[in-house]
Amino acid sequence: MDAASAAPLRRRRFEVSQELYRRITLLNTAVLVLILTTGATVRLTGSGLGCKHWPGCQAGQPFPTKNYHSYIEFTNRILAAIIVFVTLGAWLAALIAPKVPRWVKWVALLVFFGTAAEAPLGAVTVYYDLNPYLVQSHFVLSIAVLTLAAIVSVDAFDLRGAAVSSGVRGIAVAVAALTAVMVVSGTLATAAGPHAGSIDVRRIWDLHSAVYWHVRATALFGLLFAYLLWKFSREKSEHYERGLLVLGVLAVQMVIGEIQYRTHLPWGIVLVHVTLSGVLWVAMTAWVAGMFRPSRMA
Repeated sequence: MDAASAAPLRRRRFEVSQELYRRITLLNTAVLVLILTTGATVRLTGSGLGCKHWPGCQAGQPFPTKNYHSYIEFTNRILAAIIVFVTLGAWLAALIAPKVPRWVKWVALLVFFGTAAEAPLGAVTVYYDLNPYLVQSHFVLSIAVLTLAAIVSVDAFDLRGAAVSSGVRGIAVAVAALTAVMVVSGTLATAAGPHAGSIDVRRIWDLHSAVYWHVRATALFGLLFAYLLWKFSREKSEHYERGLLVLGVLAVQMVIGEIQYRTHLPWGIVLVHVTLSGVLWVAMTAWVAGMFRPSRMA
């Protein structure tokens, strides 16, 4: 066998199958939702300053020894470190999987770098005693990384839909942007309430003002989202069925949100609400991204 014919065989030896690649991208997205949940657990249990040093928990002591707050914070750090390696694996899989577009490989690399950047940002946040702006930037970076990971998964599973007009795409982007506003304003509401991360953390807003803007962002989102569903239902578009899945997640999250507000924000219910916000964001990202990836048959 000559060198020219042996080269493709060597490349195939290091390839991952399309099915395995899809599973890796799905795992990558799922663990990034998980880290949102564990990070929210740190805040909701008041464990943000459970470990006041980094990477060790206390000065001269790498492992937690104080109380359950330190164990919760340190567990979140361990999971975050593991997830960095998961995102690294997802990028490497994108490099060796067949027919992965070059731009997707770059996006997967950004997911890895963004996830790795959470560690030093988290350290700075702790050293500045959970400055609320640093805490919020920590969360926003998590959402940005989750968005990119979801886009990689959308491409891996080849989620394509019927072609839509540029006007409809513009409305879809506005709906996605309002979803982001809902998610971020929801975290501001959490920070303004009784679960700011530690008893000594100052608030950016008062709870009433934070909830005020969160509810209004939700109302505007609802109007545009309902319009898109109505339009797709009239056209009998497959985007309608996918939109119903997004609506299902949204409906559950809104019910949980109402329950948490009326029961004075017990942290366990708030945690479910935060987790669902991550799931909602992934679903919305996939739905909107499908409109920018029209079916090859269209």
